[in-house]
Amino acid sequence: MDLFDKTRSFTRAKEAIEMGVYPFFQPLSDSEGTTAMFKGREVVMIGSNNYLGLTTHPKVRAAAIDAIERFGTSCTGSRFLNGTLEFHLELDRRLAKFVGKEAALVFPTGYQTNVGTISAIVQKGDYVIIDKDDHASIVDGCLMSRGEMRRFSHSDPDSLDKALSRLPADAGKLVVVDGVYSMGGDIAPLPQLVEICKRYGARIMVDDAHSLGVLAGGRGTAAHFGLTDDVDLIMGTFSKSFASIGGFIAGDADVLHFIQHHARALMFSASLPAPNAAAVLAALEIMETEPQHVERLWENARYMLAGLHRLGYDTGSSETPIIPLLIRDDYRTVLAWHALVEEGVYTNPVVPPGVPPNMSLLRTSYMASHTKEHLDRALVGLETVGHNLDLIPTGATLQTV
Repeated sequence: MDLFDKTRSFTRAKEAIEMGVYPFFQPLSDSEGTTAMFKGREVVMIGSNNYLGLTTHPKVRAAAIDAIERFGTSCTGSRFLNGTLEFHLELDRRLAKFVGKEAALVFPTGYQTNVGTISAIVQKGDYVIIDKDDHASIVDGCLMSRGEMRRFSHSDPDSLDKALSRLPADAGKLVVVDGVYSMGGDIAPLPQLVEICKRYGARIMVDDAHSLGVLAGGRGTAAHFGLTDDVDLIMGTFSKSFASIGGFIAGDADVLHFIQHHARALMFSASLPAPNAAAVLAALEIMETEPQHVERLWENARYMLAGLHRLGYDTGSSETPIIPLLIRDDYRTVLAWHALVEEGVYTNPVVPPGVPPNMSLLRTSYMASHTKEHLDRALVGLETVGHNLDLIPTGATLQTV
């Protein structure tokens, strides 16, 4: 059998392209944050992770430009060798303080942060136990480690208890969960999970990619529950609220020192370019001094959730600015995405394996920088498409009481 036979039999995406409804790898010709230009038309962007709207903030832009003028566009080396700048060390210190930990370490991307951290810490004879809805980067970190991976049912403390009870008492154990789940918008039941981990002597790591800038004034899930000292490792990314790219892991200094010298994803990758690091520092400064951005984000999230419920959309268990519209059919999900674009609304269609079978959805997410006009335009489009494709009950309107 030829190695490339599988590539010729992969036709599903080509069929969607030929039908004109292929929704992935689509280019935006311009993006202001809250709106974008897509195939010649302006669309309201409700498919972005730019929660605080800081990608276009003047202070963030200026910081990145200044860093380019001073350092250029790349560090051309890994942090292990010639790629560490004072920018990186300051960012390490500031992020550790922001999330309430002793030390932090900045990686080139969020994906590499999870892969590097988990594969460094979990070694032969150890176990890593993850939520079934954890991000792909967590799964890949487990697969790249030399330990054994176990899974527990999504946000189910009893399932975690059962999984841990089956492991050797003297084995090293790391539990990894998302703080806010990127598809469902639900928050991990951290108090119960932490209590179970303590009972079994397991360490716990929280992926706060979608929690930083959102929960607890922006400080994430552990702070949201008052459990900062009880969570062992806090991971974050810069491609969401921090308006850049990159990631970091925070925890005890000794643990971070070990990761720094064992995480291959850090040691063998070029470091975060100075303009990206400067943008993160500027965004962090804004989060610390301008709380109105987080407050506005939540105002917009509550407004949209109320409007979507009036229309009769099934939003699952969302309790954050990530609000899924559950459709549960792959084809209708893609059709709905296409129809919404025609109405000037940009969402994200998510089908398996991005979600479990029969759980296809449109992922919507909201920003502090959305105006009420943006949100109302989105709701009108969602009302029209919802009725045209029978996604919402007959007679449901935005005026429904």
